[in-house]
Amino acid sequence: MTKAIRIHANGGPEVMRWEDVPTPEPGPGEALVRHEAVGLNYIDVYFRTGLYKAPLPATIGMEGSGTVLAVGSGVADIAPGDRVAYAGGPIGAYATERVIAADRLVKLPDAIDFQTGAAMMLQGLTAQYLLRRTFHVQPGQTILVHAAAGGVGLILCQWARHIGAHVIGVVSTADKADLARAHGADHVVIGHATLPADVKRITGGAMVPVVYDSVGKDTFMASLDCLAPFGMMVTYGNASGPVPPFDLGVLAAKGSLFITRPTLATYTAKRADLVAMADDLFSVVASGAVAIRVNQTFKLSDAAAAHTALEARQTTGSTVLLP
Repeated sequence: MTKAIRIHANGGPEVMRWEDVPTPEPGPGEALVRHEAVGLNYIDVYFRTGLYKAPLPATIGMEGSGTVLAVGSGVADIAPGDRVAYAGGPIGAYATERVIAADRLVKLPDAIDFQTGAAMMLQGLTAQYLLRRTFHVQPGQTILVHAAAGGVGLILCQWARHIGAHVIGVVSTADKADLARAHGADHVVIGHATLPADVKRITGGAMVPVVYDSVGKDTFMASLDCLAPFGMMVTYGNASGPVPPFDLGVLAAKGSLFITRPTLATYTAKRADLVAMADDLFSVVASGAVAIRVNQTFKLSDAAAAHTALEARQTTGSTVLLP
């Protein structure tokens, strides 16, 4: 038997239960991984509440690191004993052991420990595609990053600075403003009530070519108003709730804007892309250009407390759950 957090109904943190489950066996193309650390991400909340649907009962969680215990037939790139990490679907990371498709695993470099590996994959790969593929940020550009003191936000700030871009970070408190500045944000705005005016002042009226918005409903229109003509709105999260339907004509009126709703699953669907993105991430972390901050740890069995803290915006950087 192994242990897992399972939900039998959608709802608040209280629906998560620590239960015994049968130890899975890897089938063809699969690997059995013993988790050393599991990443906590806001997408886990979406699956718990039912915003994102999953058959019940379900074990949530999209990210982890650990050691390969066994592999099924047809697996060539991964072997028992390998140190590995993964991010993305299918859900099932909130467990001491799990089976996952071997082609979703990447080998962890020796210089990266398990907690860092679990903390960096989903958030770091997200930052990689946002900065290098969804909108290819160039040196000298000024970009706008919401939730700049969050897990993805801190990575975006550091990586953008490494590229040579300038970052306007948006945060909710003065403490988070200090944290964002310490990780590469050139300017920090607390709250979004006057955000377009703040961005206009900071940029001398030029506004920004791209906005990275993981907040969703509460910031969506303000984010659009921060874009320069032909700018790109990247909405990649729903921390305040999903963006309601809106008139596409707004994009024309505000300057022939672009909008995209990307997902990590699409960008990593091909194994070659996943490996290349992970190599890029490992490179900037190993060089010291991007530091992964594991600022909170919880026991995996205390996942409900971790969700409560995450939803109350009491966390900064990355959080990992320890089996």
